[in-house]
Amino acid sequence: MYLTYFNHAWTEGNTPLFGAMDHSVWLGSSVFDGARSLGGRMPDLRLHLQRVIQSAERVGLTCPYTVDEMEKLVREGVAQFPPDAELYIRPLVFGTDGLLIPVAEKSGFALTLFDAPMPPFNGFSACLSTLQRPDASMAPTDAKASSLYANTTKALREAKERGFDNAVVCDSQGRVAEFASANLFFVTPAGKVVTPVPNGTFLSGITRARVIALLAQEGIVVEERAVLPAELDSALEIFNTGNYGKVSPCVRYEARSLPVGPIATLARDRYMAFAAA
Repeated sequence: MYLTYFNHAWTEGNTPLFGAMDHSVWLGSSVFDGARSLGGRMPDLRLHLQRVIQSAERVGLTCPYTVDEMEKLVREGVAQFPPDAELYIRPLVFGTDGLLIPVAEKSGFALTLFDAPMPPFNGFSACLSTLQRPDASMAPTDAKASSLYANTTKALREAKERGFDNAVVCDSQGRVAEFASANLFFVTPAGKVVTPVPNGTFLSGITRARVIALLAQEGIVVEERAVLPAELDSALEIFNTGNYGKVSPCVRYEARSLPVGPIATLARDRYMAFAAA
């Protein structure tokens, strides 16, 4: 089921939003964010709503709703689903007017909620991509901008063609940035938990930050630093964090099988406990 709030009304299905001359259609001026409702619990919802406002500003748009107004709409929409529904929450801000530069004050807004059951905690496969993340001097990497996802989908297509589910993408300096669609963590042979330090080439995710904080409560310090691809070849565990699956283990990296390890399991358990609180 899809439920979309647009032009002051809720509609079901794939609600039409754009015209052929809308700036976002032909020049890519749109941003979005993703949050979750799990049985009516919406972990870090306000942080996701704040980020869509910030993303809009960074690409020259203006979100026409405040965090409070969007939160009210989200709760209104979630109430129209069954109480135990697992939903994806997607606010979208898009340019409607302008030739090359979008007219900020004419930004459009839509809020879509749809059924998206949490994926099972049984893992995914990944390979090292030949593609790279753009630097901040090349693209709006400080925003959750739709235009960046052309690179993401290209990396995912490449991985699928090689028989993998996802891809590890590096920055222009050859350091690991993240998975194509989520942030990356791994456990070193010495037992240290590491994640690439934010360097302007990828978004430091809200779920990423939450998992780092939850692990810290368990006495596990996550080291944020530059990571070389070769380090993943000897990792004891590799896992990702992101809004869709929250915490998911990588069970095959290139030709090597990996376990669903204790750190990923702990991170997932603690996150789901936090989400249910």
